[in-house]
Amino acid sequence: MRVLNYKLIETPDELADIIEVLEKYDAVAVDLEADSMFHYKEKVCLVQMATKHHNFVIDPLKIKDLSSMRPLFNNPKIQKIFHGADYDVRSLYRDFQIVIQNMFDTQLASRFVGDKATGLEAVVHKRFNVRLNKKYQKKDWSERPLPEKMVEYAARDTFYLLALREILMKELDDKGRLDWVCEECELLSRVRAMQGNGEPLFLRFKGAGQLSHRRLGVLEAILQFRVKLAEEKDRPLFKVFSNISAIKLAGSEPCTMQALKQTKALSPKQVNMFGAALVLIIRDALSMPFDKLPSYPHKKPPILDPNVPKRVKALKSWRDSYAKKLNIDSSIITPKNIMTALAVKKPKNLNELEQIDELKNWQKKEFGEHIIKVLNQCD
Repeated sequence: MRVLNYKLIETPDELADIIEVLEKYDAVAVDLEADSMFHYKEKVCLVQMATKHHNFVIDPLKIKDLSSMRPLFNNPKIQKIFHGADYDVRSLYRDFQIVIQNMFDTQLASRFVGDKATGLEAVVHKRFNVRLNKKYQKKDWSERPLPEKMVEYAARDTFYLLALREILMKELDDKGRLDWVCEECELLSRVRAMQGNGEPLFLRFKGAGQLSHRRLGVLEAILQFRVKLAEEKDRPLFKVFSNISAIKLAGSEPCTMQALKQTKALSPKQVNMFGAALVLIIRDALSMPFDKLPSYPHKKPPILDPNVPKRVKALKSWRDSYAKKLNIDSSIITPKNIMTALAVKKPKNLNELEQIDELKNWQKKEFGEHIIKVLNQCD
């Protein structure tokens, strides 16, 4: 693989110069590198941007303030091309309050033309017969100075996106699906990172809803303890101890060091480092008065029309058959949650279908009549 020409941007003056360059183009490829595998609070460590004639790698750990880039990303006349944009969109807004207008996601486009493997490596190999080197994918991008090979690796991820967009847009247009992807990309540009709002940590913990009040209290204490350790050590939560360890500890309630060791939920090193403190945390949680224990907010399932399962089954049969005809993943046409919403609300005509918020506009336009016909044939 040939050496890639790129320019590393490390000062505000250099950033101002390249923004002037980028603003002259109608399309700019974008990618990010972050450090979520290595730090408690993840951050964007590199921003890669490329045009047909330029390839820039911006270092926000040295420049700090990227607010001067907001007008570029918010300019609807310049299309921003990403591959797998969800994480990047959330990160750009979280770290720099950057809002994106006119975005195109080549991974989404790949799904909508029927590609089975849609990672950048697979898509680039299919379209250009090039193997991308992913050896630095899980490296710590917050390290400085970065080795030159890592910077080149980062720059290469934007190198193919402009040409890839051209190919995919033509394929989408030929299949009559370009509008589908444009709407999906517009919705994707609005996603935001989840913010902590003071809610109990167990609410976002898989399996918590199956625990008793007492063990739920123990789990919450364990999770809060893990957050504290992660902040102190500046390590991601999973590198302090795993979710599997947390649920195992909540279920076994070890109140002594011996009991903690017997759970085998933690490694000997972890037991030595913070085992004693964890045992005290668990004891305190177990001694909490019953009226102070947390309760998982189970939602009572709504009472459904007995015909709902039959409607879902009919919609699924139609969807799977139609997806096969279009040679795309069936979840693109109607995901499970949308089929359930349709089965519950049972719109009888296109006007009623318009009121189904779960459906995208392109889905209503392309499949509305099919959906109405399937539902009307059920009852």
